[in-house]
Amino acid sequence: MQLKRIHHVAYRCHDAKETVAFYQRVLNMDFVLAIAEDRVPSTGAADPYMHVFMDAGMGNVLAFFELPNSAPMGFDSNTPDWVQHIAFEVADMNALNAAKESLLAQGLEVIGPTNHGIFHSIYFRDPNGHRLELVANTATEQELQQLRDVAPAMLEEWSKTKKAPRHAAWLHDSSLHGETL
Repeated sequence: MQLKRIHHVAYRCHDAKETVAFYQRVLNMDFVLAIAEDRVPSTGAADPYMHVFMDAGMGNVLAFFELPNSAPMGFDSNTPDWVQHIAFEVADMNALNAAKESLLAQGLEVIGPTNHGIFHSIYFRDPNGHRLELVANTATEQELQQLRDVAPAMLEEWSKTKKAPRHAAWLHDSSLHGETL
């Protein structure tokens, strides 16, 4: 099997129109497609929906479903709030800082920038409660290569111990200063 790319990633939303407006206004995404049906094509279930598609750049598509006849939208109560999120890359730290100022000016609550060693991030929420992250990469190619090189050993150690491996301790010790990913 040879995959070309992710065609789209879909999430649920409270209100499709509000969600499209948010992503257009806040993240400058183009609204590229809407599909609406009264029956789910894959299951045949009578469950009307609106499926909207937003252009996230470089062929990446972020999609949402509004499901008016389903139980109210929720999140996985067994997964910490910070785990499930959508991350978008920006050009550099200047763009990240400008984005933060723009988000604050629009009345959104913003966390960060948070230093993750190889990138810095800010976090905020869309009107559906989805956690969004903007990322500015700061690592050198050498640092990225070092992390790629130790990734298999880190995964192997983690699978045995369920404790954070120290293979990339140089990154943690020099950059994070106690912050968590």
